[in-house]
Amino acid sequence: MARTVWISLTTDYGLADGFVAACHGVIARLAPDARVIDVTHLVPPADVRRGAAVLAQTVPYLPVGVHVGVVDPGVGTARRGIALAAPGGLLVGPDNGLLLDAAEALGGITEAVELTNPAWLAPTVSRTFHGRDVFAPVAARLALGAPLAEAGPALAPETLVRLPAPVVRTEPDGFAAEVLTVDHFGNVQLAASASLLDGLPNRLRVAGPVDRHRQPGTSDAVPLRRPELQASDDAQRPDAVAGAVAVRGRTFGDAPAGGLVAYVDSAGLVALAVNTGRAVDLLGVRPGDVVRVTGD
Repeated sequence: MARTVWISLTTDYGLADGFVAACHGVIARLAPDARVIDVTHLVPPADVRRGAAVLAQTVPYLPVGVHVGVVDPGVGTARRGIALAAPGGLLVGPDNGLLLDAAEALGGITEAVELTNPAWLAPTVSRTFHGRDVFAPVAARLALGAPLAEAGPALAPETLVRLPAPVVRTEPDGFAAEVLTVDHFGNVQLAASASLLDGLPNRLRVAGPVDRHRQPGTSDAVPLRRPELQASDDAQRPDAVAGAVAVRGRTFGDAPAGGLVAYVDSAGLVALAVNTGRAVDLLGVRPGDVVRVTGD
């Protein structure tokens, strides 16, 4: 890619420490004319799926440039650092599934490399801070127009780590879909395309969490989550919701104050919101849970 002034940063570093500033500083020292867009640094710690969703849903609206993603619980292990080229820009980060949906949103991977060239990295690479010592300097050099191929050996795209596909299934009376993200407002985004609302009535019932492996016609007596979500704090979580009534609408105000609405969000996915409230609290779900939406 030709020289660009734009670099974006999406991380789980938070704002209480100097991690983000250090990444900015590395970029500024190597590429002082670069302009940095901070997408967010408040991805929940180690939540790769949330980071992937934020990145994929944001990069199509950013200037063509270099997009750095760092949600990296495997930092310092054998996981690879990678850079990807797509028609709409470049992506830099760990090989843990974080970047692939964003690459698809930018037109698909046209080139992939492993970040192994020591000349592109910090003189001393920390085992725990690759954002500063690997990804930021690589992004700066790419923004200056350095060829991607110089960063390291080529990788076959099919060898890159991919996140498990989220649960989405149609059922005779509606559909079930995994909670993909929960935003700042408590709105619950499902991994369900807008078309799954087609044919459903204006009055809906939303139940969750439900069995992610359920077959139509069987019981949801035991709610299941992804194995990694079966944490010790489950005892403090609400029991599975038998079902909440929702309206099918186009925006939040289509439901009365405090009412639940199912709508198509700005990413083109089915989402659930409470008008002047928080759907995540009403439903007692979190990312990785499966929610069923049916006609009432």
